[in-house]
Amino acid sequence: MRISLIIPTLNAGTNLESLFSRLQSQDTKPMEIIIIDSSSEDNTLEIARSFSARTITIPRKDFNHGKTRNIAAMEAKGDIIVFMTQDALPSNDRLLSTLTAPLEKPDIAATYARQIPRDDASPLEVFTRFFNYPALGITKGREDIPKYGIKTFFFSNVCSAIKKDLFLSAGKFPEGIRHSEDMLLAAKLIIHGCKVSYVPEAMVIHSHNYSLSRQFTRYYTIASSLRNNNWIFEYVRPESEGMRFIKEQVRFVFTHREYLWIPYILLESVAKYAGYRIGLIAG
Repeated sequence: MRISLIIPTLNAGTNLESLFSRLQSQDTKPMEIIIIDSSSEDNTLEIARSFSARTITIPRKDFNHGKTRNIAAMEAKGDIIVFMTQDALPSNDRLLSTLTAPLEKPDIAATYARQIPRDDASPLEVFTRFFNYPALGITKGREDIPKYGIKTFFFSNVCSAIKKDLFLSAGKFPEGIRHSEDMLLAAKLIIHGCKVSYVPEAMVIHSHNYSLSRQFTRYYTIASSLRNNNWIFEYVRPESEGMRFIKEQVRFVFTHREYLWIPYILLESVAKYAGYRIGLIAG
C-alpha cells in the first residue's frame, strides 16, 4: 500500500520536529508527507521542508476542517490517505503499519487510532481518552447501529487512515461545517455498506484540557454541524451516549478517589448540554 500522510498545521514549530522524528522511525514509511498550512507565522514550513515534506499554504481565514483536508487529499498520490494532527505524536514505531493493516481487507474502508492522554492530562481528560479509545478494538458496520448507536459512527482525524478511492466515492469530507467532518464521513461509509475499524494497537499521544467555555463552544459547533447534516438523525440519536458518558465519568472519579472533581463534572455537563442544545436550535 502506498501511503500519503496529510497534516494540517498552524504555527506548529514547537511540535513538528518531534512529530517528524517519530515518523521517520516508523517501520512503514509513507511515500509522501503533505503539510497543508494556514499561513503560519513561525518556522513551520521551514521545518516541514527540511524533512522533505510537500507543503501547501492557504490563507488562515480559509481554513475549514473538511475543506482543508480535502484540498490536500486531492494532491495525494497514495492509495491510502493517513490524516494526523500536528499535536498527535506516535507512541511507537509501529503506528502506520498497525493503523493501515486492516485496510488490506476489502470490506474495511477506514481505520482510526487509539489516543493516549498526555502526562499533563486532568483526571477527566484521562477518563475521556479511555472512554472513547478503549484497549479493545472493534470493526463497525451498518448492522451495528442498533447496538452502538451514535458510537457506530465515531471516528477521529487526529489519526486515521482511509482508502482514497472510497474517500472520493463517499464525497470526501463535508466542507460547510466547523466540526465532526470525520464522523460524518465515517457515517456515510458505514451506511453505504463499508466498515470502519478502531485499531487500539495503533497509538498516538494526544489530549486536551478544555475549559468550560471551550467545552460549551465545542459542543455548540458539534450540534450545529449535525444540524446541517440532519440526515444522520435518521439512524442515531446522540443523547443516550451523553448520559452513559456522565455515569461512567462519575464512576471513574469515585473509583480513583478524585472526589473534588465531582462539582466540575456537573458544571462541565451543563456546559456541554447547553452548547449542544443551543447549537441544534440556533446553529
